[in-house]
Amino acid sequence: MADRLNGYRILILETREEAQFSKLLAEQGADVVQCPMFTIHDAPDPAPVEAWIRRAIDQPFDDLVLMTGEGLRRIMKLARTRGLDQALVAALAKSRKFTRGPKPGRALREIGLEAQQTTDKPTTEGVIEMLAKLDLKQHRLGLQLYPDKDHSALIGALNAQGAEVDTVLPYVYDPKAADASIVAAIDDMAEGRIDCVALTNLGQVRRLIEAAKTHGSEARLREGFECTLIASVGPAVSGELAAHGLRADIVPADDAYFMRPLISAMAVALRERPSAAAK
Repeated sequence: MADRLNGYRILILETREEAQFSKLLAEQGADVVQCPMFTIHDAPDPAPVEAWIRRAIDQPFDDLVLMTGEGLRRIMKLARTRGLDQALVAALAKSRKFTRGPKPGRALREIGLEAQQTTDKPTTEGVIEMLAKLDLKQHRLGLQLYPDKDHSALIGALNAQGAEVDTVLPYVYDPKAADASIVAAIDDMAEGRIDCVALTNLGQVRRLIEAAKTHGSEARLREGFECTLIASVGPAVSGELAAHGLRADIVPADDAYFMRPLISAMAVALRERPSAAAK
């Protein structure tokens, strides 16, 4: 039913690409409250990104690994400003392309390209497992990274397979710009104005707690979690919650750790619960 979340206020913590999640919730009738976790900026120094683009054009990579859709879009944005976008797309068309989950695949399709393979699990570990099955010896491999992540295990694994890894980091996060929104969301939960907070990656848990500590709102956050259902997309998020002494009230069925199953589980859990609007 299209209205099974009708009247319920769902808080989502926006990261790179939460627009689809928001759309799916709204289709179910939810009143979606969006809270940005950070602001994304282009790399402060574009020179290393431009140099990577020119290397990709001059000598196309044998393999290209994209960790985020945002990364490819930022690379293409800079390529366009330098008049290199068409040459870059032509060069990337010659590479085998691998993506961490479906989001980088969508970004590839935006420029008319397709991934040869996508990880079953949208994690760094999933990328390592996928690439471990390939012969990468003496391959030039372009690797798009993302901020606030230690990528040494992935790069080390690729080097061990004999690949020559050429990395690029096309954007950075500015978490402080979003702190005011996070504190306001914490207050909304504590005041009973949110029915459910939906968590789709463990970084959101860490970011909430970090912002609460910075602004002296830790007790307020705990109070908010006590009166708000916590929906976790899967084991990684649930484990992070547990590490901080928090619970996951709603989790999709085993092996269904995606947005749609999470929404279905939320609808079941909220069915017998009066909405915040009705209280």
